[in-house]
Parts: sequence; C-alpha cells; structure tokens
Amino acid sequence: MLQRDYTTSQLDVLEAEAIHIMREVAAEFERPCLLFSGGKDSIVMLRIAEKAFWPAAIPFPLMHVDTGHNFDEVIEFRDRRAAELGARLIVASVQDSIDAGRVTEETGRRASRNRLQTTTLLDAIEEHEFDAVFGGARRDEEKARAKERVFSFRDDFGQWDPKNQRPELWNLYNARIRKGEHIRVFPLSNWTELDVWDYIRREGIEIPSIYFSHTRKVFERDGMLLPDSEVVRRGDDEPLFEAVVRYRTVGDMTCTGAVQSTAATVEEIIEEIAATRITERGATRADDRSSEAAMEDRKREGYF
Repeated sequence: MLQRDYTTSQLDVLEAEAIHIMREVAAEFERPCLLFSGGKDSIVMLRIAEKAFWPAAIPFPLMHVDTGHNFDEVIEFRDRRAAELGARLIVASVQDSIDAGRVTEETGRRASRNRLQTTTLLDAIEEHEFDAVFGGARRDEEKARAKERVFSFRDDFGQWDPKNQRPELWNLYNARIRKGEHIRVFPLSNWTELDVWDYIRREGIEIPSIYFSHTRKVFERDGMLLPDSEVVRRGDDEPLFEAVVRYRTVGDMTCTGAVQSTAATVEEIIEEIAATRITERGATRADDRSSEAAMEDRKREGYF
C-alpha cells in the first residue's frame, strides 16, 4: 500500500502563517509597503511575498530608509534584487531629512544616524500615504519587540503604545484604522534567527556577501568590532587591525558590529548560530545595548 507523508515541517508552518498575513494585508489595506533593506530578514520577507502572490507581481512597493552609512555590498544587493523582481523601490533618505532641517546630525565619536531614521520613516509613510508597513522584526531580537502584535497599531503621530494594541485571536487580525493611522505588520514575528537561516538554506536564497566570513579591517569598541570606514569616527586609542569576520545583521555601519567567524557557507552559519548563547542584536548592535525601557521608549517614538 502506498504510504503518504502528510507531516508539516516547522518551516512550512511559519511560511504558511507569513503568507496568510501578507495576503490579509493586501486584501484589507489600500496602500501597504514592504521595508526592504537588503538584510536577511527583509530578504526572507521578500521571498514570502513572491510566494504569496505568484504568478502575479508583488502588489506593493518596497521601501528602504537609507541612512547613507550602509554597507556597499548590501546597497548593491538591494538595488539588484528589486530590479530583478521588477518591484518599485522607494529610498527614503536620512540625508534628505538632515538637509531639510527635519533632523540634526549627531556629532562626536559615537555619532550615528540610526536614531534619525524614525523621522525619515514617518515622513515617508505620510508622503506616500502608506496604511500598512511590513517589517522584519522577530520577537527573539529583544524584549521590547516581544511586546509587539503581528498587526502593531500606530497612531496618527506614528507612535506605538503597548497598552493600545488590539487582541489577536488565533489568526484573526484587526485592520481597522482611521485616516493618518497605520499598522506595522510583522510576518516573521514567530520566527527565530535560526529559522530565518534554515529557510534561506531550504529556499536557496541569495544573500549579501558580508554575511559570510571574510577578511576586513576593523577596530574594537565596547567589545564590538566596527568597520574601517570614513563614516565611522575612530579614536586614536582604537587601532585598526585585520580580522576574519562576518556580519550577523546589517545596518548603519556606525553601530553595526562584526563577529569573528570562519563560517563561509549557510550550513556553517547555522551550526555557529545553533551553538552561540549571545543574541544577534546583543552581539552586533551598539544602539540596542540599552535597557528594555529605553528600547521601548524608542519604539513609542515611532522607531522600527
């Protein structure tokens, strides 16, 4: 007798949930968009969007809030991938916000444009009248993100209040908003970093080269390895040296650290992550090494 295997893998369940969420947003909202930075989480979201609407084109634009201090490899990948899909890519520039006087650039050795992204993001949402914005946040990143719903309500100032979130019963989501309000949508809420890499391996998804081991000039600050770059302000007491590193996450160069690693394939990265006891953001994001309350305050202001 022919035996059939009807078991469903964990990745199948996560993928099906994310596809359902994307289709729900496309059906309920008028102007959604997907935040696409060229990082691994947004790359996975993009693959989910491809599957959700295939063979039709992705029915919403992609948007990247560009600090101007991003890694060249990631920006090249972002532009090329959007072009391959024929997707509309909106680049919201932090530099434009600075030039317009909307934000003031930080000064000093630890200056970063990361916090300035919030204003640029909210301005872009208002300009394009987006009512739903897909983000790649996962609940395993840090405690403030764990308070998010899948549909995270933002008021007409773009602010988040954890006490003002809607209940989510099973897979039923409340999409009702007034003019000027919007919803941040997190299809990867129930994924972990390891799930993301398992999915990249299963799907054979291309990712930027800096996720793999390579030799780079870096310097150490607060236990993190920051890159040698004209936009990263290095002190005389922070000497450069060469190291074999890779990036677990990508973002603004001024606050994104590398980790020492020889992992040169997706399989080796998965083995490395499975064995580590340090979270992704704890190891690589200087701006996230703050208290839970501080991170929650940033999210209340409209941060990602």
